[in-house]
Amino acid sequence: MKIKLYHGDLPEYFEPSSIIALDSETMGLNPKRDKLCLVQLSNGDEICYLVKIDLSNQKPKNLIKILKNNKIQKIFHFARFDVSVFKYNFKINIKNIYCTKIASKLVRTYTDKHGYKDLCSELINKNISKTEQSSDWGGELTSEQQKYAATDVLYLHKIKEKLDNMLIREKRDKLAKACFDFIEHRTDLDISGWMDQDIFKH
Repeated sequence: MKIKLYHGDLPEYFEPSSIIALDSETMGLNPKRDKLCLVQLSNGDEICYLVKIDLSNQKPKNLIKILKNNKIQKIFHFARFDVSVFKYNFKINIKNIYCTKIASKLVRTYTDKHGYKDLCSELINKNISKTEQSSDWGGELTSEQQKYAATDVLYLHKIKEKLDNMLIREKRDKLAKACFDFIEHRTDLDISGWMDQDIFKH
């Protein structure tokens, strides 16, 4: 794995693939309260791109351009959170979303373990560490933080391939697509105040 760290934005010459893996690191779990600190990207190769965000300076226009490109499919693990963070901070709507956590819940009904670490272990036989998950992302990044952050997008393409095969096998691929498409609306509800309320519940 090779890590490339940028401050403020991606370079102009960055070329995204048609399917990119994305993740974010924040100072907490409330998009309105907690600062967005880092965005991670991968084109599905062994290179991970880290963008240290500083919204007090200016918005990352090159990164935002990629996020707004509806032709690019964006793979997340628990897309609901990351999409909410990007939507709130960058004032954009993101489409063409794939969420490995939703896909896992639709086809791996034999388990309640749907974390990224669980998917890496079972589906692609990779054991990863989550020790840096709850750390301070607001300052200068340590090498351990950079490695952790990069690992969070490193395997998403391979996991997606495995889950896609399972979704097709179980005839739940269309249902998954409908769930992915709803994420843009679910995040609107989150930001508007319905984060902890299931409006579909009786």
